[in-house]
Amino acid sequence: MSSTTTLQKAGDPTGNPGDGGLPSDGLKAGLKNRHLSMIAIGGVIGAGLFVGSGGGIAKAGPAILISYALVGAMVVFVMRMLGEMAAASPNSGSFSAYADRALGRWAGFSIGWLYWFFWVVVLAVEATAGAAILENWIPAVPQWAWALIVMAVLTVTNLGSVASYGEFEFWFAGIKVVAIGAFVVIGMLAVFGVLPGSDNPGAGFAHLTDTGGFFPNGYGAVLTGVLMVVFSFMGSEIVTLAAGESENPRKAVTQATNSVIWRIGVFYLGSIFVVLTLLPWNDKSITEKGSYVAALDSIGIANAGTIMEVIVLTAVLSCLNSGLYTASRMAFSLGERGDAPKAFAKVNKNGVPVAAILGSTVFGFVAVYFNYAFKDTVFNFLLNSSGAIALFVWLVICFTQLRMRGILVREAPEKLTVKMWLFPWLTWATAALIMFVIGYMFVDDANREVVTLSCLVAGLVVAVGVVMDLRRKRAAVQG
Repeated sequence: MSSTTTLQKAGDPTGNPGDGGLPSDGLKAGLKNRHLSMIAIGGVIGAGLFVGSGGGIAKAGPAILISYALVGAMVVFVMRMLGEMAAASPNSGSFSAYADRALGRWAGFSIGWLYWFFWVVVLAVEATAGAAILENWIPAVPQWAWALIVMAVLTVTNLGSVASYGEFEFWFAGIKVVAIGAFVVIGMLAVFGVLPGSDNPGAGFAHLTDTGGFFPNGYGAVLTGVLMVVFSFMGSEIVTLAAGESENPRKAVTQATNSVIWRIGVFYLGSIFVVLTLLPWNDKSITEKGSYVAALDSIGIANAGTIMEVIVLTAVLSCLNSGLYTASRMAFSLGERGDAPKAFAKVNKNGVPVAAILGSTVFGFVAVYFNYAFKDTVFNFLLNSSGAIALFVWLVICFTQLRMRGILVREAPEKLTVKMWLFPWLTWATAALIMFVIGYMFVDDANREVVTLSCLVAGLVVAVGVVMDLRRKRAAVQG
């Protein structure tokens, strides 16, 4: 009997055992509400916001705000769709498990493994970024050793219990939230010239238009900006995976979904708005030092570079911590559904999927090695072939929700506690926007290789998923 059939018999139309409340799959509800709240807030704040925003500002000027707003709206809509399904049935496999039920086993298999692949590559990227900062502070330890150290420490943390992951992430995310909140408040005081001791002239909103206008590089630069910022939003969906190990999954998912608008508004749009009002968009320091360091320097805050290095390191460690957790839970879910080795679905007495964590970690360590030994060949391929997977995940969530709404209405309408707005029109519009972004990547020189390799890898994984699905169906008929 397939796992999907078994789960349906348990009475949950989305494919989650039991009543969709506390975990009944071996995982333990070790995450407290404060953990989930901070994971939800911190999930949209990646290191990319701190280190990658300068390039977007240089390309689009003040119009990068529109780029952030467009991608932010896309993420809000996707999270609303995912929230609808996750509130009805919290599941450690999240959108992969829902795709399995709504679109077919091949879809759940494909997007689950692609998502796992994305995060294990991210492990190597973030470990290397963190190691570079640590080596700068303590040069006696080589960068590769620092990368292994941070990977090992966070692996041990995840192996302890889900509460250990939650506690570490609570403090990592808390530091990010406090840092950006303080940056926005202090920055806005400086913008209006009321910050005591500030070196900034307090030009108000003049910098948004005084250097070539709001669209200094043309309207098309907004689309280029979209491609540059879209990947810094990846991670919003982590809370829906973690909800399955919380004390009150449905409440946690509902709160996270409802708060995503202000989180993106404050942390992304708010902080970038402050940078653009403190400095002219074409100020060289934005790209040379980084947008946030340049903004802090313009205010006159001493040791701005060191302060930002601490915050970036925190963001890196947070991303590493969450990346390992997310990859392991997706591997666990795939194992449960028979789409990964059965060992991945086993948990220890603490409810921790040890094999899934170690399997994800091993690939992460291998990727770190490739980053140092074969950076321009093997690792470059891994990086490019996983680059567009975030968009594929969001697209699958759209199509899954289109089908899952009908299933929920027929089989468990009382579980529709969170609903996608303007269904199905807004879902279709979001899917169309995502497909437009993917298509635009093919004509953009900087992103053509990334989207091409990502599509090739995705096509290969889908082909494997379809073949496995056909074999299962054939075996069921013969049996």
